[in-house]
Amino acid sequence: MAVLTETSRKARTDARKPGKKRVTKYNKREAIAGYLFISPWIVGFLVFTLGAMLYSLYISFSNYNLATNSATPAGVDNYAELFNDPKVGLSLGNTLFYAVMAVPLEIIFALVLALLLNWVGRGAGVFRTLYYLPKMTPAVATASIFLLLLNGNTGAINRFLAIFGIDGPQWLIDPNWVKPSIVLMTLWGVSGTMVIFLAALKNVPRDLYEVASLDGAGPIRQFFTITIPMISPAIFFNVVVLTIAALQVFDQAYLLFWRDQTNASPESSLFYGVYLFQQAFRQFNFGFAAAMAWLLFVIILLITLVQVKVSNRLVYYEGDK
Repeated sequence: MAVLTETSRKARTDARKPGKKRVTKYNKREAIAGYLFISPWIVGFLVFTLGAMLYSLYISFSNYNLATNSATPAGVDNYAELFNDPKVGLSLGNTLFYAVMAVPLEIIFALVLALLLNWVGRGAGVFRTLYYLPKMTPAVATASIFLLLLNGNTGAINRFLAIFGIDGPQWLIDPNWVKPSIVLMTLWGVSGTMVIFLAALKNVPRDLYEVASLDGAGPIRQFFTITIPMISPAIFFNVVVLTIAALQVFDQAYLLFWRDQTNASPESSLFYGVYLFQQAFRQFNFGFAAAMAWLLFVIILLITLVQVKVSNRLVYYEGDK
């Protein structure tokens, strides 16, 4: 009996092997097909992203000549110049100040819009489309609109404030109002963040709100004890993405203040990305610009690591116990 049992077990084991081989072969074919489908992206990333980053790291240690496409070794001179150039510190301070101001406002504004759309229910698709249209507007067109809106003398915003007897500021001239004006332009395109919040809100179980209502929790209590914890992964994702985007801000500041290629713009509008652009494509100081880019990369990396570390305590995932 024991011999028969052992024989049958061995037969079953042998019967499984061909199927196992077929499954393994099928998985390999699937993997190869998947890599072939994403190969254009992989090639593009290796050539245009990773390759460009490595080349910029190389020229950051050199004096690069665009005309002859040659680079002479400069050691760490470009990096040392980062600490000697006062505009580097000025532009970095402006950028960090803008990020601290813009990111929380974008999160709050996008979350409020998402809550409204989630509450509307019927017809939300129409409003979602209308809210998302500004995101599709080209940056140059948006800047042209805001140049008219933020004009201190004839702008629509100051005219609206004048109805209530409020003397509007010189948005584009007064150094104290330059960054708020750029934040206003940034809030115009907050719909991408709103869509992510709306998707997160749709995934919050309705049962939690029903149980909370039976326990006597009001809407405000439900928002802070149910909604915020349940959408905290989406909040964390948006905070990280918006912080990275804010530290790389360029379009808004350049189009509003620096596209005329003059030095008449207020210093409070000189952001890190704008100064990097000036060094690279106006002064043709590509070695120094590459060093600036790598400094920004390190700053973004450190800030992101801090955010990830903090998120371990603040972000709730459904799989957590």
